[in-house]
Amino acid sequence: MDTEKDFLSSYKLSDYERPSVTADVAAFMISSEDKTDYRRNKENKLRLLLVKRGGHPFKGMWALPGGFLQKGETIEQCALREIKEETDVLPVSLMPVGVFSAPDRDPRGWIISSAYASVISEESVRQVGMDDADDAQWFIVSFDRNERDEYLLSLSYGDTVLNAVLTEEKTQFGRSEFRILDSGSLAFDHAAIIAAALTSLRHAAKSFDTIFDFLPEKFTLTAFQKVQETIMNVSVLPANFRRMVSGYVTETDEFVRGEGHRPARLYRRKE
Repeated sequence: MDTEKDFLSSYKLSDYERPSVTADVAAFMISSEDKTDYRRNKENKLRLLLVKRGGHPFKGMWALPGGFLQKGETIEQCALREIKEETDVLPVSLMPVGVFSAPDRDPRGWIISSAYASVISEESVRQVGMDDADDAQWFIVSFDRNERDEYLLSLSYGDTVLNAVLTEEKTQFGRSEFRILDSGSLAFDHAAIIAAALTSLRHAAKSFDTIFDFLPEKFTLTAFQKVQETIMNVSVLPANFRRMVSGYVTETDEFVRGEGHRPARLYRRKE
């Protein structure tokens, strides 16, 4: 066999077992809840978009938006198409989280998922259950570690509360994988995907440069601080935060007015 053309003419892809491939998207939003007392700051909540499955397997259970790769598209295109079809939400960008390939992760067969995370602005959100999803809702997220080094993932929307329990297992090159002890009635291995997405997002949010991807072109320092604090589940004194970000932002001549507050200056990313 002298040439690559000769080799390919006799090569049979069907001789090898192939998995199906899916993409799943952990889309987060930072929502602001108004307080009745204008002297208090708005309360910021980290929320996750979930869909209620309209068909088997896991019919009626909550899951991440996602679906099967189609011929002729990239896995990123698949992820964007699926979340748009199922929720009518379209992320501006996607951050890779990892590949989930446990042989028993899907009861339908050998199915590998490529998972992504994204943060979507509150203003651009319109939740609609579409395609093969019965419903789509934004769940408030809590993700903490207990005294037994177990991770507790809690997702709540109205009277619906999903509580998953996971453990973290270190792998090579400093990566982490999560093993599900209790799925919290989340479909497939999506509890582990959500835990991995939150961990990746918190790691990325340590960089101020990353936070700019989650903000409009012009923003207040309070908004900047709240995005990072909400993602990372930390609290920083405003004066300290202002000093830390001073080298990353530049003032504009514009201000925004809030009820009961003096005007706040708008900033933009320093070029």
